[in-house]
Amino acid sequence: MSKLATIETTLNTTLAPVYLQVLDESHMHSRGQETHYKAVIVSEQFAGLNPVKRHQKAYAAMGDLMQQIHALALHTYTPAEWAEQGSAPDSPTCRGGSKHDL
Repeated sequence: MSKLATIETTLNTTLAPVYLQVLDESHMHSRGQETHYKAVIVSEQFAGLNPVKRHQKAYAAMGDLMQQIHALALHTYTPAEWAEQGSAPDSPTCRGGSKHDL
C-alpha cells in the first residue's frame, strides 16, 4: 500500500470524516518523494475544538506514521464550516531549505 493510501486509510478509520482529501505534494519540494502531504479533513469530531486541538487530534490519529513523512499540512473543518467555506487554501510553493540542498 502506498504511503498516500495508508494516510487516507488511517484518517478515515480514526476520524470518520464526511470528507477527506489527501494530496501528495512532494513534487513541490526539493528532493521530495512521498515526504510532503496535504490533508483536508471534515469531521464532526472537530466540533468544539480550536485549530490546535484539531491538529493534535489528527496527529494522534496518524501515530507512528508521522515519523515516516516530513510534512503534513492539515486543513480541518466541521461539516458546517466546510459547507460555508467549501474549499481549503492552496499550498504555498516551497522555498527550499532542505538539508539535502546543502
